[in-house]
Amino acid sequence: MTTAPLIELRAIEKHFGPVIALNGVSFAVFPGEVHCLLGDNGAGKSTFIKTMSGVHQPTKGEILVEGRPTVLESPREAMRLGIATVYQDLAMIPLMSVTRNFWMGREPVKRFGPFRFIDFAHANRVTLEAMRKMGIALRGPDQAVGTLSGGERQTVAIARAVHFGAKVLILDEPTSALGVRQTANVLATIARVRKQGIGVVF
Repeated sequence: MTTAPLIELRAIEKHFGPVIALNGVSFAVFPGEVHCLLGDNGAGKSTFIKTMSGVHQPTKGEILVEGRPTVLESPREAMRLGIATVYQDLAMIPLMSVTRNFWMGREPVKRFGPFRFIDFAHANRVTLEAMRKMGIALRGPDQAVGTLSGGERQTVAIARAVHFGAKVLILDEPTSALGVRQTANVLATIARVRKQGIGVVF
């Protein structure tokens, strides 16, 4: 039995007025595959990634998610379908804890009568476990993200995406500002993600 690609783009074109940014690009990601996009500045890498993640809609062509034709109208729609993007700036708040950054906008809550509170005990437990699976031992869940290395911050962002159901993980130049050791840590994290059957593009 042949497994359908997690995501497939067929003959994608993207025009910005008279400028043709993408011209007939086809691409597929299967479970556990890692793809690296290479090209000169202006080659269309960012446009392609943004088309795959729902930021841009293609001018022509077709996108299939797990074999089903799909219109990715927004990044939120792409995330709902399991296509997560980790950008270079990571969208994290350095002074906030790892837990608060991990759950930002999706905090687990518990209720006391009409009142709702963040369930920090659950959030802390899940965060520590998710980071442990990625090979990062935190001092504690309240450790500020700003105290982590660049590679560890990338790992927080990747662990967050995986926890919230990513099937395809798109990494925007994840090692561009990292040293050799931190780059090795990020690549080790990608290897762990790959073993879980998640497709990776960077």
